[in-house]
Amino acid sequence: MDGILSKVKEIITEPMTKMDIIVDSVNWEVEGKYNYLKIILDKESGLDIDTIVEATNIINPILDEYDLIEDEYILDISSKERG
Repeated sequence: MDGILSKVKEIITEPMTKMDIIVDSVNWEVEGKYNYLKIILDKESGLDIDTIVEATNIINPILDEYDLIEDEYILDISSKERG
């Protein structure tokens, strides 16, 4: 799965960079009977919900096009927590 996650990060980094967004991490997590592809994004000025929605609308079709993950999953895109 690590190779697939690296490929996911690779294919979404360029379009996110064009939006000045950093792809912080891409993780696969299993919680109960659900699989999650968790993508954490960051931006120097911070991310608001509208920007996350816009990023999701760009990332989702890319993932569909490449179809790298055979298992069903929930796409979970969020911003990096700031401390």
